Amino acid sequence: MPRIVIAECKQEVSTFNPTTSCFEDFRVVRGEALLAHHRKVREEVGGALSVFDADSRIMLAPAFGASAITSGGILTAESFRRLRDDFVRCLTDAAKTGPVDGAYFSLHGAMQAEIDDDPEGALLEAARSVLGEQIPFVVSLDLHGILTDKMLRLSDAVVPYHTYPHVDFFETGSRAAKLLMKILLEGARPVTARVKIPALVRGDELITETGSIGECIRLAQRIEAAPGGLSAGVMWGNPFTDVPELRTNSIVVMDGNEAAAEAKAIELAAIFWKHHEKMRVPLTNLSDSVRLASDVPQGTIVMMDAADATSSGASGDSNAIIREVVRQKYRGRVLAPIVDPAAVKQSMEAGIGATIRTRVGGAIDSARFQPLEIDARVRSLSDGKFRSESFGWPWDSGDTAVLEADNITLVVGTRPVSLFDRSWFYANGQDPRHFNMVIVKSPHCEHHMFADWCAKLINVDAPGSTSANVKSLGHRKCARPMFPLDDVQNFVPVADVFLRR
Repeated sequence: MPRIVIAECKQEVSTFNPTTSCFEDFRVVRGEALLAHHRKVREEVGGALSVFDADSRIMLAPAFGASAITSGGILTAESFRRLRDDFVRCLTDAAKTGPVDGAYFSLHGAMQAEIDDDPEGALLEAARSVLGEQIPFVVSLDLHGILTDKMLRLSDAVVPYHTYPHVDFFETGSRAAKLLMKILLEGARPVTARVKIPALVRGDELITETGSIGECIRLAQRIEAAPGGLSAGVMWGNPFTDVPELRTNSIVVMDGNEAAAEAKAIELAAIFWKHHEKMRVPLTNLSDSVRLASDVPQGTIVMMDAADATSSGASGDSNAIIREVVRQKYRGRVLAPIVDPAAVKQSMEAGIGATIRTRVGGAIDSARFQPLEIDARVRSLSDGKFRSESFGWPWDSGDTAVLEADNITLVVGTRPVSLFDRSWFYANGQDPRHFNMVIVKSPHCEHHMFADWCAKLINVDAPGSTSANVKSLGHRKCARPMFPLDDVQNFVPVADVFLRR
């Protein structure tokens, strides 16, 4: 009866967010609590459990689960040491209770710590020191993860998401579990081919249902479904996690067939490169964006402020579009999210119905955003606890206030929360359809959230630590030349092969 260790550690960061992340920013569960948590949510570990639980031959050894409540800045040295030590201690405890035959790790891939540019690689290295070199490791990853040589050397196979926007968390965990079962029960021998692609990409062409990236993903799915296919995908990384191995990667895992893995990884990379020039966001500058919004006579204008996308690691405290709306005296009704602990505290002290003079914006990223002084009525107050519209996950923005300042309604939180759907607005009594302009701090939401019904959607070139204007960020560590930071003329895909056994 194979005994499988399960562990999780997920976080996505922006190097360009000036505020660090800490251990307290993670949801942490250990031992049996890991299983109890994931049997209630449709994330990767839950998908893996759906496979393991269906086979009476499998015994589970749950170890450790840590998932960042939302993305943020670089993880502090002390916090990463604490996470790593907790991870190792729980793996050690799981190994003490009986022999371990395999391990499934749910990682993200876009972590960065003050003391390590490859935290996931460090965790896998620590896991090998506990569990040994012989047992198979299968790792699931976000396609925005940074795929390092160390991660590939230490794992037997990696399984990336196939969808963006991400809707296949559960399915990715299921794919990873099935792969591990093939190794343990059917004798599969994974061989991995990876092609490094010098590109940092953004934009609508990466939407897997409608964009040109779909050609790559559909091929990856055919590779996995074909005889001998174990895993395949394209990981285009997180352009905001500035580390030495940041780039796009194509990856193919085959059962024992090195030549096929190489050929398919090269084919995936070539298809990606054929489309890469289109994988940029057409941005409109701040002043023109508000002017364009003023020219739309009716309906809702969505201002996509991906530069302050909290789900990508931004601080959430940008007031750039709000400031421009005030400057241009835009008179439509505006709905905007923002993080500002001091403004929330003042609102809480004043109470619902009070009128306060406060400042909003620049509470975290003060180098980019200067506070804007407003007179506002406190419309509502809450503890910030709610469930996401997309997946029903429990989220927490801390104490939260809704402020009305003339024609602008602000949902103001104490700490960042993911904004890739409408749930924070809804949880605080605000329906985006009732406004003329809505500021959305996400690069993409599922189409039904905004794009399918809004009168116009404008991608705004605002400042921020997750700007799609990648050249503006100031990368220092990633390899060069790198598109679009540099002019990359000649790319010839070459596959590196990784084989553990």
